Amino acid sequence: MSLSVQVQKWLDTSLYPFENKYIQLAADKMHYVDEGKGNVILFIHGTPTWSFLYRDYISSLSKKYRCIAIDHIGFGLSDKPADFDGKPQSHSKNLTEFIEKINLKNITIVVHDFGGPIGLSSAIQNPDRIKQVVMFNTWLWETKNNADAQKINKMINSGIGRLLYLRINLSAKVLLKKGFYDKKKLSKKFHKQYIQPFPNKTSRLSLLNIGKSLVGSSDWYQEQWENLDKLEQKSWLILWGTKDDFITREYLQKWKNRLSNSVVIEFDCGHFIQEEKTKETIQEIENFMQKTE
Repeated sequence: MSLSVQVQKWLDTSLYPFENKYIQLAADKMHYVDEGKGNVILFIHGTPTWSFLYRDYISSLSKKYRCIAIDHIGFGLSDKPADFDGKPQSHSKNLTEFIEKINLKNITIVVHDFGGPIGLSSAIQNPDRIKQVVMFNTWLWETKNNADAQKINKMINSGIGRLLYLRINLSAKVLLKKGFYDKKKLSKKFHKQYIQPFPNKTSRLSLLNIGKSLVGSSDWYQEQWENLDKLEQKSWLILWGTKDDFITREYLQKWKNRLSNSVVIEFDCGHFIQEEKTKETIQEIENFMQKTE
């Protein structure tokens, strides 16, 4: 497979030692990993990350569970078609197709960042397939009235924004790093694995398109929020980085108000909790899995 040959040039298999699997979806070819046996844990990433974000979770939790992590179309090791619109609602449609094609049931779905609306929307469409939810910093409501989101939206829809995203790979090179509270947790070796999936302008369209959807898909997010009652009675574990400059504690409070029975654990870290508080959050997920079994 030509894609695999290209991948081997930059993929550090000592960090990501999994069998690469591919599935043909209507949108294009999606990469995923499927490790271990038992109850399903399905990991959904945001931007500009990919399943690499969950590598340690897969390595650890696959000893007891079946750990599946996808790369959205346009991200990671999945195909990057120039004509895919890259909106979160399209990613959600792909995820639903993936879940149905490999017939996943009794799912513990793990979501983060844009993976929140993507994964939760798919879960809302298939509530009978979802057992419970693990959630890192994310949102699921309208964004068009959020001042910070408006600023980002103005920049990303400008000529300079397009230039920065497509020419210099702003999202993976700069914005990813800004999401870390403890910058030492993002070594050059790790950072390279987030930069290399986007080697040219065409491959970076997925980053630009999903960025434009922060406000561009505002009404769709709100629609999902209004349909969340289909999942509210599930068990929820919320793992939250309190030093996140964008998805702040205010977001967490909104989740707490809506999901009053959820288990909430806060961490002194930034947006990418999976990199800053890896061992601690793996342990919390394992505890959650054991209690709900």
